[in-house]
Amino acid sequence: MTIPSALQGRLRLPVIGAPMFLVSSPKLVAAQCRAGIVGSMPALNARTSEQLDDWLAELTHELARPRIDDWVGGPAPFAINQIVARNNTRQAADLALLVKHKVPIVITSVGSPGEVVEAVHGYGGLVFHDVVSVRHAQKAAEAGVDGIVAVCAGAGGHGGTMNPFALINDIRSFFSGTLLLSGSLGSGKDILAAQVIGADLAYMGTRFLGSAECEIDDLYKQMILASNSDDIVYTDLFSGLRGNYLKKSIARTGLDPNALPPLPESGIGTGGHGEFKLWKDIWAAGQGVGAITDIPPVDVLIARLEDEYRSALSRCQALGVRL
Repeated sequence: MTIPSALQGRLRLPVIGAPMFLVSSPKLVAAQCRAGIVGSMPALNARTSEQLDDWLAELTHELARPRIDDWVGGPAPFAINQIVARNNTRQAADLALLVKHKVPIVITSVGSPGEVVEAVHGYGGLVFHDVVSVRHAQKAAEAGVDGIVAVCAGAGGHGGTMNPFALINDIRSFFSGTLLLSGSLGSGKDILAAQVIGADLAYMGTRFLGSAECEIDDLYKQMILASNSDDIVYTDLFSGLRGNYLKKSIARTGLDPNALPPLPESGIGTGGHGEFKLWKDIWAAGQGVGAITDIPPVDVLIARLEDEYRSALSRCQALGVRL
């Protein structure tokens, strides 16, 4: 296992709550950290850099203040997702704020993480980078990231297509840092399975859509409860990048989710359909959505995941498997 020293002894479970666009909020992140896992959110969930500045100050202050209902190990560190694509016009301003507040973990996506690595390492922070292919993982390793997030088939939002066994094995052949697995992880046994195949940490997003602190539309939550893996469609139509979305949220736009039109020749996604907008009305979810059967508070959910994790570990030990 390759767990950074900054996280050792600070995690109740080897889990990072994945950042979800227009979903993750300071409320959800704080609840995740207080329950003993890394909570995260995209920087762009704040409408402006000024709001991000306020949110980072709020989170830093909140998690430094002990509470009686904290996990016994104290709050876990939090993470911010920084999009490093060229079209992110807030990139420089937001990075300056991450440095100002010394954000413990920065998760980079959609571009080269090199500039972020230099800035974050300057104050002793960690940088993890999302990848969907071996080539992207090699570039991230060359840039000096501390961890690589293998975003595999079935992940919510902009998920990849790779089988987790293949991608984890390929990355491990050249990268000895922290390795995270994303894609359809919805239970404690899934967390253990991720470790068994070579990952250090599980990266779980969709499961937290079904939590009391997740501030999404009630209809979104009801769709989540009523869905399983058959109710997810993988398409590049809306953003130009392939991603997983709830069929029922697409259907209400008037489109047939089972017969979607191809991406325009321009290669630019539609951003929605008619009056319905991507992310706001067309909702993302991963193939692990079937694991969600209720909407508990985050601390209750984490306790359940821990019980499931320990039960799965006991089953392995009963079979004579040493972990």
